[in-house]
Amino acid sequence: MFQKLRQMGEVSLITWINAILVSILSAVNFMMYLVILEPWLVCTMLVVYGLFILCAWGAHFGKLPALNALIAVFSIWIITLTSYSSLAPYGITMLIQVVVTSLAAIVGTVFALLRKEKVHKIICVFGAILFAVPALFCCVWGVNSALSNAKTKASREIWQVPDVFERTDTTQKGRVEKIDYATKAYATDQRAVTKSAYVYLPYGYNDETQYDILYLLHGTGDDEAYWLVTYEWNKVMLDNMIEQKIIRPVIVVTPTFYVENDCADDLDRLTYSFSDELRNDLMPVVESKYSTYAETADKAGFIESREHRAFAGLSRGAVTTIHSAICDNLDYFSSFGTFSGSRTPVEYYKEHALSDEFKDYSIDYWYVASGNFDFALPVQVTDCRAIIAADERLILGENISFDVFPMRYHSQGNWHLALYNFLQKIY
Repeated sequence: MFQKLRQMGEVSLITWINAILVSILSAVNFMMYLVILEPWLVCTMLVVYGLFILCAWGAHFGKLPALNALIAVFSIWIITLTSYSSLAPYGITMLIQVVVTSLAAIVGTVFALLRKEKVHKIICVFGAILFAVPALFCCVWGVNSALSNAKTKASREIWQVPDVFERTDTTQKGRVEKIDYATKAYATDQRAVTKSAYVYLPYGYNDETQYDILYLLHGTGDDEAYWLVTYEWNKVMLDNMIEQKIIRPVIVVTPTFYVENDCADDLDRLTYSFSDELRNDLMPVVESKYSTYAETADKAGFIESREHRAFAGLSRGAVTTIHSAICDNLDYFSSFGTFSGSRTPVEYYKEHALSDEFKDYSIDYWYVASGNFDFALPVQVTDCRAIIAADERLILGENISFDVFPMRYHSQGNWHLALYNFLQKIY
């Protein structure tokens, strides 16, 4: 064997070793995804890692080490999309792959130039494959998106919100109001502060009608304007879904978990402290001003009307949904949505959501969603499985579901689609 290795020459030896390492690393990474996801959900990763392996062996047999630079570039892209501490094993293997393939591309190319290596014709075959596979995958994406866009009726979607619900020419437009309310800095010094929230009122809103209500949180770095003002197409989608009677008219409240500049070095504290702000300050102000199913804007009224109240959020807002709504206000809410966020050990969940205070309250629906490239996905899957196993109230496929959106990452399009699906589940 050593004799054969010596006969291979520097270029072939470098690309051969690189191809073996890339094959091993890709297999390890793919197996790790199989652990956290159901097999049918990892088709995207199978294509990605398959291309890595094809590219590495194409560089070897085609005597074109520079081809390994493509692997390095796309590996960096995946690291960027999935960069987070919860994905440390994936990041490490990808980082090793970046280093290995970069060295193979640079050193191999230098030797190839010095030895005047001729590119083998077989590289044309690998080049065609490398072009055909992503092209086919893009076709699959395009066809599925086109089919979603062409739909005129609402249904669960994992590719795209149908265009019919993005129309801006609807004649029945709801309105958005901004309200201020007094609260406290519950996570720090309990000082008095004034905060704001936006409220979506459906077309034809009147004080004589009772409305369901949804509290909807943003993620890290955004604010109360995120859902209804910054990304106004969420409001447009609400208008269309209500006008087409896909969902019932609903009031949507978008607050913020931030409290001035508090907890800048530990934002997770706000995911817990928002519970007190929600219960003591925000809900009484909102539901005394607007007509919901709460006959009185106090504890008794909120408990009595909990089946008409939902809470959802994205990223750190999803974490806040679990910590502050499910675990600390289950007597006030019955439906929940967590988009791209979790970070809740099952022990904490059992201690709060399954406590004597809350164990007898129903969970009417819990919608979980993420993108397959979303860095929050692995922890979401792990937490969700553990919570379902611990809580007999949750039955997968009945009152809890988990959608993974193809080719989506930690981004606005991911959460817009998640909101579309969530609204249909609860209204």
